[in-house]
Amino acid sequence: MLLAAASAAFVAAVIQRITGLGFVLVLIGPVVLLYGGREGVLLALVASLAAVPLVWRDVDWRRSWWLIWPGLVAAPAGAFVVRVLPDPALLLMIAALAYFALVAGHLPALAQALTGRSGAVAAGAAAGFMHVASGLSGPPLAAHAVGDRWPQRSFAASVQVIFVAFSAVSVLLRGLPALPSVDVTILVAATAAGIVVGSLLVRFVPAPIARRAMLAIAWAGATVVLVRGILALWS
Repeated sequence: MLLAAASAAFVAAVIQRITGLGFVLVLIGPVVLLYGGREGVLLALVASLAAVPLVWRDVDWRRSWWLIWPGLVAAPAGAFVVRVLPDPALLLMIAALAYFALVAGHLPALAQALTGRSGAVAAGAAAGFMHVASGLSGPPLAAHAVGDRWPQRSFAASVQVIFVAFSAVSVLLRGLPALPSVDVTILVAATAAGIVVGSLLVRFVPAPIARRAMLAIAWAGATVVLVRGILALWS
């Protein structure tokens, strides 16, 4: 199972480096089954930290900041609902927020709310809340990127910085998971290797394809959380 988790961490890191999203989604299976929910957030922090030096020049710091600070403000609320809500209710709420963010970008009356600084504040707050609560913060960030016409290369780089901030505050609010040191070493090495390989591959993936893949991953993430919530209701 450790080999499956390390393989998932490697593939997840490659996908995240190319599209900007997808790390926690790919890890939901083997890592969560083997260890638990908080480990995905810890590895997401490792992946983003490994990616930042490789994408530094493409980061849009101004846009990133207008997503980060609202997320940090909303993060304690995410930690609070984890403590007070049962798992089914929490998962269904996260799925609803994710779907709403993705659908809003296609509705003229709501799409405007995702653009500019006000849109960044709304998307950042939702992403920070969702990241701490479940590790799934991609959908509102993806919706904002599309609505605000953020170039894919810059977004994929900038979101690594955003994930560093959100993952770090998640660890601070929810604590570090207890993992065997050998397992940690293997998973971190696999994650870092995936980021390096993804950095080599990203130049060969056209931006429109990466953008479509990013949106597909965001929809898939919302759907996975919805299914998990429904299954939790029956368990």
